[in-house]
Amino acid sequence: MITRHSQKLGIVVLLVDDEETVLGVGRSMLEKMGFSVITAWDGREAVTVYREHRREIAFVVMDLTMPHMTGEEAFRELRRIDPEVKVFISSGYSEWEISARFAGKSLAGFIQKPYQMADLLEIFKKH
Repeated sequence: MITRHSQKLGIVVLLVDDEETVLGVGRSMLEKMGFSVITAWDGREAVTVYREHRREIAFVVMDLTMPHMTGEEAFRELRRIDPEVKVFISSGYSEWEISARFAGKSLAGFIQKPYQMADLLEIFKKH
């Protein structure tokens, strides 16, 4: 399911999570921050959406654990499509575990679940 919302800053974020609540809350937070949001339900859909809209998408915020294609597998596919893609992994796992798992793979960052608007603002400020 792909959902688009009004654009304010001209910056598009692809938000990927298999939990409807996380997608809804995350989309709402990002929109309040002024971003346009495209959502995807899993890694496979994220790869398809990114292929179709890669020139528009500035950032990808993606869950690590999803059915069909994990965040780690989708991250690899996105990097094949665009080696410069900025992907932030979101997870209930600790930042240390994620950092070790993605060491040397050019992950843009990590956001601990459940995240707050301040957490999202912080990761985007760095980029």
